[in-house]
This record gives sequence, C-alpha cells and structure tokens, in this order.
Amino acid sequence: MCGANTSYLSDEAWIKKPTGKEKTVTPFTVCDIRVSPSNTVKPNIGSLELAEALNRVLPFTAKDDNRPVLQCVNFVAKEGKLTLVSADGFRLAIVTLDYDDGQGQALINHDNLKGIPNALKRAKRARVSFEGEDVTQPSSLILDTELIRYRWVSVNGNYPEYQKLIPTEFNTFAHFDTVEAIKAINSLKVLADSKGYPIDITLDNGYITMANTEDKGQTAIPADIEGKPVKVRIDGSYLAQALKACGGMVDFKLTNAYSPMLFTANGYQLVVMPMMTNEASEAQKQAKAQAEAVTPAEAQPVADKPKRKHKAKEPVAVA
Repeated sequence: MCGANTSYLSDEAWIKKPTGKEKTVTPFTVCDIRVSPSNTVKPNIGSLELAEALNRVLPFTAKDDNRPVLQCVNFVAKEGKLTLVSADGFRLAIVTLDYDDGQGQALINHDNLKGIPNALKRAKRARVSFEGEDVTQPSSLILDTELIRYRWVSVNGNYPEYQKLIPTEFNTFAHFDTVEAIKAINSLKVLADSKGYPIDITLDNGYITMANTEDKGQTAIPADIEGKPVKVRIDGSYLAQALKACGGMVDFKLTNAYSPMLFTANGYQLVVMPMMTNEASEAQKQAKAQAEAVTPAEAQPVADKPKRKHKAKEPVAVA
C-alpha cells in the first residue's frame, strides 16, 4: 500500500518449482514498482505566494561564511502574519504574508531553500508549521506539500532587530515601472569598465534620470515624483536586483543622499544602503553640525521656554 494505491502480489508469484530433473528454481527477475505519492495536506498558505516570497528574499542573504545568521532566511509567525526576512549587511528584504495558524520562529540557511520555490510552483497545496516547545525561540520549520514533507532544523543564533532598520521618514517619493527601469540599467551596464557599475540617480521634474558615474551616458524614465529633488548613488547590480525582486510598479522612497532608501511593492519591503560620494559625505556632515548647533538664546535657560534636544541623524547599516 502506498498513499491511495493498493496492489497485490499473489502467494508464490514468480516462483518456478523444480520438476523432474530440474534442479534450478526461480531465476533472477526484475519487478518494477511505480509509486504515486499522496500526502494529505490541509493548506494554510498559498504555494505560489510562498514561492514568490522566497524568490524575493533569497537573493539578499549573506554569502560570507563568517556571518552564519545572515546566511539564513528568518521565518517569523505571529499576530496572523508570516514574515520572511533576509539581509546581507547592505540590503534588507522583508515579505509579509497572511498566516493564521499559530506562532513560531526559525532561521533556515539559504542553501537548504534552493529549489524550494520551483517545487512550490508545481505543488497544489502547501502548509507551513513550526515544531518546538517555545514559540519565541528558533525551532524546526516544516513545509508540507501533497508530494513531500520538508523539515529543517533552525540555525542557532539571534537575528538582528531588523524593524529598527526600516526607515519611516522620507522627503522624496517616486512611483515607476520596474521593467522600464531595468532596461535603462542594462543600457548603462554595457558602458561600465568592470563588474561594479555605480549609477547616479536623480529624481526631479517627473523623471528618474540614471547616469554613468564616468559621464559615459545617461538615460531617463518617467515617474510620478513628490517631494524635494534628490540625487543619490547606488550600486547598479543592487538596483537591478531590487527592481527585479519588486516587479511591476514600485514605490521608491528617499530621505537624502546618505540615508537608507526603501523600495515597496505589494507587501514587500527592501531597504538598500546608498554609495557614499564626496557630495553626500559633505551633506551628512552639514546636517549633523546643524542638528548639534545651539544658538545663544537657546543656550540661556529661560523660565517659560523649555530646552530643546537635538539628535543627529545617522545612516544606519542594515546589519
């Protein structure tokens, strides 16, 4: 018996009894057994949406063996949501899915998850669950499909507090098509002299202008832009990966040339650190000096005027 299939082999099948002078019995034969697996699954998440979520976080795990925790995808289930998180020190990817089947948390190495998105695309049903006594501590992650059950033991370690790294205040907003933007990036990539190809991005006057940093060429795509004009430098490969992960229309949010930028699309968030330039470094120093400056009037205690506290805004690394 195997799943929903039942087969029978009659007693003494294939056995050849010796007769007369025959001394040999059953010769060696081959029996083909065909198995049709059927795993009963009560789904609690869409197989295709989980596959898409994994494809959106796996590219942004760390490749450095000295950072085992960041080589993992962090699965967190709580408050009716399943959150998948990955980071490599320069980028932070977050996907949130509906999940109303308890709580749990697990760190799964990215190598163990390779091929799983393709398997999920073929599956009709999927179920995610966690195995462990304490739901607040890393436990085993179990993924059931109608074909197979996957079980991964969580890596030991504490994942960084990624929520604090997501920027919340912005000065400039842009909404544009990732397909057109990727075409523009590819046109600049061919002009680069090396694998690394930084790109200067300017948001102003209804266009996102992308330029080669060596003044070899530039291109522009239309975008809905709100807020202050801003210019920022970003690694071209990082930008291409970010836009590919977002897909379709994306919202691009920036504060200035030296603070983390945020890409968002349909429950997906991707934080990317910009590349520092001399202009960005100078702007950062000026902003810090202005935040720390205190005028003589503010320095003197006034009975009816409370003192104001100023905090410098620093760019935050993703990990």
